[in-house]
Amino acid sequence: MSSRLVIFGIDGVPFDLMKRLSDEGIMPNFKRIREDGVFRKMRSSLPEISSVSWSTIFTGKNPGEHGIFGFTELIPGTYSICFTNFHKLKAKPFWHEEPERKHILINIPSTYPASPLNGKMVSGFISPDLERSVYPDDLVDTLHEMHYETDVDAMKGYDSKSAFMAEVFEIHEKRVRLMDHLWNGADWDTFFFVVTGSDRVGHFLYSAIEEQDHDHHDDVMRYFTAVDDSIGGVLERLTPEDHMVLLSDHGMERVYRNVNLNTLLEEKGFLILDGEDRDRYNRIEPGTKAFALDPSRIYLNRKERYPNGMDMDEEQVLTELIEMFDSLEYEGMKVIRSIHRRDEIYHGPCIEDAPDLVLLANTGFSLRGSIGKDVVFEPEPMLTGKHTWDDAFLLVKGADNEDLVPAEPGVEDVVRLLKDLR
Repeated sequence: MSSRLVIFGIDGVPFDLMKRLSDEGIMPNFKRIREDGVFRKMRSSLPEISSVSWSTIFTGKNPGEHGIFGFTELIPGTYSICFTNFHKLKAKPFWHEEPERKHILINIPSTYPASPLNGKMVSGFISPDLERSVYPDDLVDTLHEMHYETDVDAMKGYDSKSAFMAEVFEIHEKRVRLMDHLWNGADWDTFFFVVTGSDRVGHFLYSAIEEQDHDHHDDVMRYFTAVDDSIGGVLERLTPEDHMVLLSDHGMERVYRNVNLNTLLEEKGFLILDGEDRDRYNRIEPGTKAFALDPSRIYLNRKERYPNGMDMDEEQVLTELIEMFDSLEYEGMKVIRSIHRRDEIYHGPCIEDAPDLVLLANTGFSLRGSIGKDVVFEPEPMLTGKHTWDDAFLLVKGADNEDLVPAEPGVEDVVRLLKDLR
């Protein structure tokens, strides 16, 4: 059998931050691997969110092939929102493509509900039911004994940053305890472990990462040291024949303004909402040409797809939308970095379900799909960090693997890399 493979994911951490933290001594174990490995920026998915990017990472497929375009989607033929999950995935993850190998999978986003495999799985966010997050079932008792939790309580991030950070540390410790338990308690060929507290810290406390005088700067640095300690624990147990890949699914940066895309569409006459207190997108009225879903997906309101859809000159509407978004400015700053048509970025059998346009924001702007907001620009966002597209990181242990890593990797390249490492 080929050598063992360890994949260590750190959700939502950009290349430059990992370089800085390792250079400053916050993450010395990461620096050890970096100095004798292959460390590169990696492009995320479009849109640059975890559900899409992790689905791409573990299938090696374009979203037009695996069918995941966001955390949410509209139920076909309706304006009602539902969450996407692993059942919606149309492409096989690599562990189902390799049934002869044994896999341990811990906290990988967008793998809920857990599905049968040759190995063990505890799925990552969004995982609302612990029992359905686990395969095989006999692992549930172990998780209950550990008081394992599938995610941080995001409300604490709004209400109390101290309570939020305490829970981030607590959940990380439980994840590492589970990692230790499964590492030692089962045979495996692939061990895939993802840290997601990093993404939560980035969203709620990116200001604390940047500002040394921030009340929680030291707490955040201690958290990244804790993540690095868990990397060190893995390094101590690797054999010379083992391979290790570390990566993030997207980057993160400071956010200064939320941009409510549906409010903009409503102001410009593309979106018509009724005044009743109906649930979100069910407020869409006849005459609507387009609407936005989080975080930056624009859909034409086609007659054959939606209850109040309409016939339209689709190319004309798309041209008008592109011109509107391209000209959008705030205090003299251009808001939209780039605009992508679906045929330009997606391919595969699921492309008809894809958004018609995907927008990328310029630095500091966070694109939102909220319905019914009063203003386009919100100057004081509750979250201080937002996702970025082209500065995720990829680190492969061992400089002799340089020829295997693309010069400019993207998340679609990861599965091929894993196969080549074996």
